[in-house]
Parts: sequence; structure tokens; C-alpha cells
Amino acid sequence: MLPQLASTLLVSFTSLLGSKNSGAPKDPAAPKRPPGAFFIFMEDFRKSFKENFPENKSVSMVGKAGGDKWKSMSHADKVPYFEKAQSRKAEYAKALEAYQKRVIVDMIIEKPAESEKSSSEVHDNAEQEASS
Repeated sequence: MLPQLASTLLVSFTSLLGSKNSGAPKDPAAPKRPPGAFFIFMEDFRKSFKENFPENKSVSMVGKAGGDKWKSMSHADKVPYFEKAQSRKAEYAKALEAYQKRVIVDMIIEKPAESEKSSSEVHDNAEQEASS
């Protein structure tokens, strides 16, 4: 009961926040997520489709034909694409781990030691000492 209530509140709260642009901006140096099996299939399919139909420039036609072909393929025909997707996912995991370590190290190196007082308190103390 409580987890359902929490998830409902979270969904309603996020809908109040508004657009997709809420949240932290993405780091352009971060590794990109790997494509799934279907998109890897589409990379190969686009090449063969362009060779067979060089006059066709319609992106939607290529996507529709690729989707129809993917649906008609057996699982055995799809296995090589699933394997490629798994290997790309493993490469992404390694790249992401290296990126996260690099970001943490950069944060530690670049973060200056902050005093306990705010900058306004520091300036106020300096003014009081100067006036004394």
C-alpha cells in the first residue's frame, strides 16, 4: 500500500514540475547509450535498402520496411543482432564507469576548500576589523 502511494505521489509531483527539460543538463562528454538489437539491425537494413532502391529517399518508407522485416524474422535470425547489442552494452558499461571515475576525480581536484563562513560573513568581519 505504502509503495503504491509513494509512486503515485511521485508521478503526480513530476507531472506538476512540467516539461521534459527539467533536471540536470546532460554532459556532452558522457558516453552515449548503445543502440538495441533492432537499431543495429536497421543500420544493416538501411545499407541494403539503399542499394536495392537508390531512388527512394523516404525515411518513413525505410523505417516501415525495416520494421516489417524485423517482425517477420525468426528469433534465430535476430540472435546476431542481440549479441551485437550485448557486446555494445558491455563496452558502454566500461566507458560509463571510466567516465564516472573521471568526473569524480575532476570534482575532487577542482573543488576548492570552502570555509565554514559564507562570503558575506567574511566580508562583514573584514569591514568590522578595518573600522576598529
